[in-house]
Amino acid sequence: MTTKAYVLIETAIGRTQQVVESLRNMPGVTAADAVTGPYDVIIVVETRDPNEVGKLVMNEIHGLDGVNHTLTCLTI
Repeated sequence: MTTKAYVLIETAIGRTQQVVESLRNMPGVTAADAVTGPYDVIIVVETRDPNEVGKLVMNEIHGLDGVNHTLTCLTI
């Protein structure tokens, strides 16, 4: 069974498009869109289990240049 999550991302000023492009090429990310509001990008992540979502966010997404903050919302 797969685990699906929405990750809301705040980016550095002027870096949103670069972050979106990097995310769209990342394994496990099925959608990445720039949005308006308190967050700049929302992505959909699908992995084999919840631990992999955490590893992807902490090890890959947080490591992207221009990512300031994330909020991960697991689906139920």
